[in-house]
Amino acid sequence: MSEIEDLTRTLNEKVKLLQPLGYRLKIELDEGGLVLWDGTGSAPVISNEDGAADTTLRMTAANAKALMEGRLDPTLAYMTGKLKVEGKLGVAMKLAAMLGD
Repeated sequence: MSEIEDLTRTLNEKVKLLQPLGYRLKIELDEGGLVLWDGTGSAPVISNEDGAADTTLRMTAANAKALMEGRLDPTLAYMTGKLKVEGKLGVAMKLAAMLGD
């Protein structure tokens, strides 16, 4: 399974357990590929199609996996440059709080 497929599968499993995000979030991997999380509807939609997003997160596949598994603190990742945020920082902070629950 490719890194992007693994991330997509993990995110699909995670969103079922999380509160609605209320925004569109894009995760772009440094190695190539992306995951778009549309949390604006009644049910979240996860896809690998590119589209507009309120916030874009950029990181390596390894850091994305660690973030989703709770092994990487989002704030620390941002402060150390392992995670780059483009767009609304508040959306990234909301995601960090959701993943920390």
